Amino acid sequence: MPYFDAASSAPLHPVARQALLAALDEGWSDPARLYREGRRARLLLDAAREAAAEAVGCRPDELTFTSSGTRAVHSGISGALAGRRRVGRHLVVSAVEHSSVLHSAAAHEAQGGTFAEVPVDRAGAVSAAAYGEALREDTALACLQSANHEVGTEQPVAEVAEACRAAGVPLLVDAAQSLGWGPVPGGWSLLTASAHKWGGPSGVGLLAVRKGVRFAPQGAADERESGRAAGFENIPAVVAAAASLRAVRAEAAVESVRLRALVDRIRATVASVVPDVEVVGDPVRRLPHLVTFSCLYVDGETLLHELDREGFSVSSGSSCTSSTLTPSHVLKAMGVLSEGNVRVSLPAGTTQEDVDRFLGVLPGVVAGVRERLGAPASPAPSPTTTASLVVDALGRRCPIPVIELAKVIGEVPVGGTVTVLSDDEAARLDIPAWCEMREQEYVGEEPADRGSAYVVRRLS
Repeated sequence: MPYFDAASSAPLHPVARQALLAALDEGWSDPARLYREGRRARLLLDAAREAAAEAVGCRPDELTFTSSGTRAVHSGISGALAGRRRVGRHLVVSAVEHSSVLHSAAAHEAQGGTFAEVPVDRAGAVSAAAYGEALREDTALACLQSANHEVGTEQPVAEVAEACRAAGVPLLVDAAQSLGWGPVPGGWSLLTASAHKWGGPSGVGLLAVRKGVRFAPQGAADERESGRAAGFENIPAVVAAAASLRAVRAEAAVESVRLRALVDRIRATVASVVPDVEVVGDPVRRLPHLVTFSCLYVDGETLLHELDREGFSVSSGSSCTSSTLTPSHVLKAMGVLSEGNVRVSLPAGTTQEDVDRFLGVLPGVVAGVRERLGAPASPAPSPTTTASLVVDALGRRCPIPVIELAKVIGEVPVGGTVTVLSDDEAARLDIPAWCEMREQEYVGEEPADRGSAYVVRRLS
C-alpha cells in the first residue's frame, strides 16, 4: 500500500532502526554518571550531538535534543522572547507557520505580548521586504519556516535573515520539513527540527541556539541539556535520529532529483486529467517530494477515504474533514481553494509505478465523489432574465455552497448576481477561489441574519 504522507511522518529509515537497536543495548544508562555504563552512554550522546550539529551547521554545544519538534519550537520561542524581554515583547511570524509556532504566538499574546503575521502570496511565500517592514524597535524575535508543511513552498530564509540582522532581531527557523534535504541557509539565530520528519524515531526534536543569542530557558531549572530540555535523555532515540539524519543527507542529492521528477509528473498530470482542480504552492521553489492540489465540488474527508480504499495514504488541509470545521490557515492565507484538498508527500523509495497507479485512480475517485454530492457535470444552462438569485446554503458544509453556486450561475445574465448564504467558514475562502478559477467576479461578503452573504457577479 503506497504511503504518500511523508510530510506528516516519514517511515523509519533502515539506518535509524539499526542504530536504535544497537543503542538500546549500549545507551540505557545515565550519561551524567561517571561509572562505565554512564561513560558509554555519554559517548553515544556526544557522538549523536556532533553528527546532528554537523548536519544543522552549528557547534555541538549550541544543539539541544528535545522531546519533540513542537517542544523545540515552544522552548525556542519562549526562551528567546524571555532573553530579550528588555528589548520588547513583539513577535513576528509568517501567516503560514506551523501550528506550533502560531500556538506559541497566541500564548505570548495571552501573557501580554504582541505579535504580527506577515502575509504570503498565492504560492505561499513571504516577501523579504514585507517581512523587514514588520520588524519594529521592540521586536524581540522573528520566526520563519524554511519550507511550508502543507504546500512545500520554500521561503526566502537568507533574505529574511539579512533583514533581521540589519534590524538586530534574531530569527528562529522551523526547519522540520527541509532539514533532511539539506542545510538551511545561514544567517539564522535559532533553528528547530523534528526527527520523525526525516525518518528518525518520533519523540526527538532539535533546538539550536547560536552563541551570542540572548536566551533564557523557561520552566523549572534542569541540569540536563544545558538546562534547555528537562528530563532524562532518550539516548537510543537520539542516536537513531542523528544516524538517520546523516544517512538521508547522504542520499538526498540523488533522491531529491528522482522524487522531484515524480512530483512534476503529478503536478502536470493532475491538472490535465482532473477537471476543476487547482495545484497550489510554488512550482519551482519547493520541497522535492511534496505536491498539494484542491478539487472543486469535492468533500475532502470522503476523497481521502476513497483514496485509502484504493490503497493510497494521503493527507489534506481541507476544512471538509472530521478534525476541523475551519479551513487550513495556510490555504486561507494563500487565498486558494481549500475544498477537496489533497497533499501528496512521497517518501524515499517511492516508485514511478506507484505514482502512475495513483494518477490512474484519482480521476475516477474524484468523479465518483462529485457525482454523489450532485456537483454540476455539464455546462451551465442558458441565461434567463433573472437579474439576481439567492442560494440558501445555511447549515450545509463545504463543498455544498460552491456546488449550489455553480449550479445556478448560468441562470442569471452576464452582469447578474448570485448571493450565497452560508455559515460555513470555508465559504469565505472557497467562493472567491471558485470565482478566480471560473473567471467570475467576486463582489464581496455582506452581513446576514445567519452566517454571511457572498455575492458573485457573472462575467461570462
